[in-house]
Amino acid sequence: MLHETIDLYREFSLPREGANGGKLTVFARSPNPENAPKLRPAALVIPGGGYNMVSFREGEPVAIPLLSAGYAVFVLEYSVRCAYPVPLDEALLAMRYIRENAARFGVDKGHVAAFGFSAGGHLLGLLATATREELHLGSRPDAAVFGYSVVSTGPFTHEDTAATISGGDEALRAALSVEKRVTEDTPPCFIWHTMQDGLVPVENSLLLAAACRKAGVPFALHIFEQGGHGLSTATVETADYAGAAGDNANVRAWLDLALAWLKLRGFTVV
Repeated sequence: MLHETIDLYREFSLPREGANGGKLTVFARSPNPENAPKLRPAALVIPGGGYNMVSFREGEPVAIPLLSAGYAVFVLEYSVRCAYPVPLDEALLAMRYIRENAARFGVDKGHVAAFGFSAGGHLLGLLATATREELHLGSRPDAAVFGYSVVSTGPFTHEDTAATISGGDEALRAALSVEKRVTEDTPPCFIWHTMQDGLVPVENSLLLAAACRKAGVPFALHIFEQGGHGLSTATVETADYAGAAGDNANVRAWLDLALAWLKLRGFTVV
């Protein structure tokens, strides 16, 4: 297996200027000398953490099943406790790195999906709706998978997420509400949430789905009745120390549903 961590600032010869993240960890299969070369879809995984930390539970534990499903996977450790545009710039650089190094990792650069969770879902939303001005550092994904994501910076937001990414600037905060940024250029979206989420209200996913519908963006929406925030893969692997709260057999179906949805969009190993 190819497993390494890339410093995106060093890779692209960019100054850090106080950024504390910008690292991309690769999980990709080694070329098999006994078989013909394979071309694989790629997944950029963006963990949550309220823009104050990067959750391990939503990184490597998500990457492993995606790797098993045939994807080359790249987990982004973005800068935290800093405002826009730094985390978005790093996500764009991650997309640029994946596409520019597609041959090395056996990646189909026309089938790069991105998965985002909680505040990482907000960053995914910024990436998926990146404007022409923002795109100078990279490109949008070909599909976006949102897990219990912070979408709005309005009444239904997660306050720490909205305050940190906006740096306390109210005008910027309003402009970073993802549902207001969705256009016909936004990639297809798979959206899932739980009705019982007490930290990031389910309205965030409903707002994103409504915005996609209005803009004509293809989407799938799954709202599970039971389960709190931060379920990740909803398995024992990502559950809390007691093992029960995050082990949800119903909710864990989201990953198979997302992979099936992506397969219908051409995300397959060839």
